Amino acid sequence: MRKLYTIILLTGTLILTSFIGADDKGYTAFADGKVTHFYPNPATTYINFTFDKSIDKNYSLKIFNFMGRKMSDNRITDAKITITLDDVYTRGLYVYQLHDQSGRIVESGKFQVNK
Repeated sequence: MRKLYTIILLTGTLILTSFIGADDKGYTAFADGKVTHFYPNPATTYINFTFDKSIDKNYSLKIFNFMGRKMSDNRITDAKITITLDDVYTRGLYVYQLHDQSGRIVESGKFQVNK
């Protein structure tokens, strides 16, 4: 019974915190971050990431599923990139990480996919 209660509590917390920080249009803004917003959230077939104008073109955006498997690794080539969510992306939470040229994580966040 204790394990079931713990699982329910963790699942509920995860679901509730996945919507924190998004405004009514699905945008999430970071005051000092390089990712200015990503949308739509929740995503279905694609997700757009918009970056600060001062972002270094040597940065890369990596996306992981919630189990830690790397789903994509994209070099930042423009102030906006669109990632197509093909059949490999299933319903669930995903984590993005913005890495600098040395591999350090500059910023991270999460988004949801509903298919």
